[in-house]
Amino acid sequence: MTLRSAPDHYIGIDVGTGSARACIIDTTGDIKALASENIKLWQPASYGGTHYEQSTTDIWNAICLCVRSVLATSSIPPTSIRGIGFDATCSLAVFTHDTDAPVPVTGPDFTNDGNDRNVILWLDHRPLAEAEAINATGHPLLKYVGGKMSVEMEIPKVLWLKNNMPEELWERCKFYDLADALTHIATGEETRSFCSAVCKQGFVPVGVDGSVKGWQQDFLENIGLGDLVENDFRKMGGVNGVSGNFLSAGELVGGLCEKAAKELGLPAGIAIGSGVIDAYAGWIGTVGAKVKLSRDHLDESAAPNDVSQAFTRLASVAGTSTCHLAMSREPVFVPGVWGPYRDVLIPDFWMAEGGQSATGELIKHMLETHAAYDETVKEAEAVGKNIYDYLNDHLRHLKEETKAPSISYLGRHFFFYGDLWGNRSPIADPNMRGAIIGMSSDKSKDGMVLLYYSTMEFIALQTRQIIEAMNKAGHSILSIFMSGSQCQNEILMDLIATACDMPVLIPRYVNAAVVHGAAMLGAKAASADKDGKTEPLWDIMDRMSKPGKVVWSSGDPAEKKLLDTKYEVFLDQCRTQQEYRKKIDEALKGSTLEGVN
Repeated sequence: MTLRSAPDHYIGIDVGTGSARACIIDTTGDIKALASENIKLWQPASYGGTHYEQSTTDIWNAICLCVRSVLATSSIPPTSIRGIGFDATCSLAVFTHDTDAPVPVTGPDFTNDGNDRNVILWLDHRPLAEAEAINATGHPLLKYVGGKMSVEMEIPKVLWLKNNMPEELWERCKFYDLADALTHIATGEETRSFCSAVCKQGFVPVGVDGSVKGWQQDFLENIGLGDLVENDFRKMGGVNGVSGNFLSAGELVGGLCEKAAKELGLPAGIAIGSGVIDAYAGWIGTVGAKVKLSRDHLDESAAPNDVSQAFTRLASVAGTSTCHLAMSREPVFVPGVWGPYRDVLIPDFWMAEGGQSATGELIKHMLETHAAYDETVKEAEAVGKNIYDYLNDHLRHLKEETKAPSISYLGRHFFFYGDLWGNRSPIADPNMRGAIIGMSSDKSKDGMVLLYYSTMEFIALQTRQIIEAMNKAGHSILSIFMSGSQCQNEILMDLIATACDMPVLIPRYVNAAVVHGAAMLGAKAASADKDGKTEPLWDIMDRMSKPGKVVWSSGDPAEKKLLDTKYEVFLDQCRTQQEYRKKIDEALKGSTLEGVN
């Protein structure tokens, strides 16, 4: 009797802000098992809550638990795993180049015993001054990050470490984007991803604007990071093809090393794909779905589904924050939108990345700080609902009770602007803040649900602002492909579809689109031939993506007119906030109060 070998499978690993996840997929893209583990987050009190730190040791331990869990629950033999793909938040990870040990990023001494917190999280805003100094240079590469380098990117964080870390420790440091740190731990290789280097570290691909080495020596020297130039840019991964290796999404990094294999419960040698930033895995996991726009669903049989379809599809990856990703054949420059980035997903194609600094976190914050929150949570728990579903039901109840023509009518005279954490796109101003017009003394659940609705309305209107900025600059976005937990919020999805006047497409794997995309990277790595050439990423996406459902604009002319008018007010709130700050700054010029925090 001949034993049949197990069919091939692939593992995706996603590291978000609060948890690590793993999934196993088969060759058709079906998810066979999914697991999640929380990861730790530290906010050193001495810095007023602006510092956010994590640990690659803690993150890797959570990954190992997830992988062992999906293997156990699926009963899939480890020997059938052919490839592994990683995605992670665009956070800065620091190791020593001599011992490969984690370097603490906590000041002021950076040498606390037992402190392996070597990750500065993406949302850490400690390098505000460094970001301002970088942007003041006006260096030409800044046009490839929307005109300004964000405080959320990694070069400002590296510069902060340079400015604050003991020199002898600084000299031992090497730097990774978190996704690249994970492929390093998995393989022992020093390979870096174009996704990380181009999107977050100021790397300009060779041939773009005369770039010769990718890294821009004059830029690094001008901002005070000339140390990074030494030894052929060793601290940042070297020069591609000379002293380093840089790859597009899913290209083969190498085989799973013995140490990592033992920790994961897998055989050594499994193909490891070049990782991506988590939002880009969301693009991979959503925009490849075969689409036939009907009022019912995304039709799996629709054709053609070539890569040009991606040019009209915005991937909106919504979690703590939201990233908005669009692909183009040629570079499109959008003020306040990061990019255009070449080679990060598919060689020779360009990506643009808009974003909202806080969406899920914004909703959470606005609710948790309201006087009625604790009592409302108890009410929700008593009926077996989460707070969001409970509040959505209450909005529907208020609509019926007041005979309002739509839920949006309930908030017609309430105007909320929600850039509490600054603006990522398209204003690109970290000093933007929130504002409310229409606030009352209402401390009740009804008052809280109005604030909740208005927060969702702000998210939808700002999504429209970002799309309009991108299309005005030359993109041709016609639909929104969502992913993340916010997809489950029906009222928010309806709002986005109506405010933006375009269909919103919800993926089959609502809670797993990002990790599903990471698993496709594993499939790409596993396809490598003896020369290392892999199957085109779009072909893998076309084969493994699943149909979902469409959320359409409400079609109600009155509601559309209301939201159009609210959008005009939103734009005015955005503009006048900047004008007000400018008026005050001008009034204080030359006074003893100028520059006082």
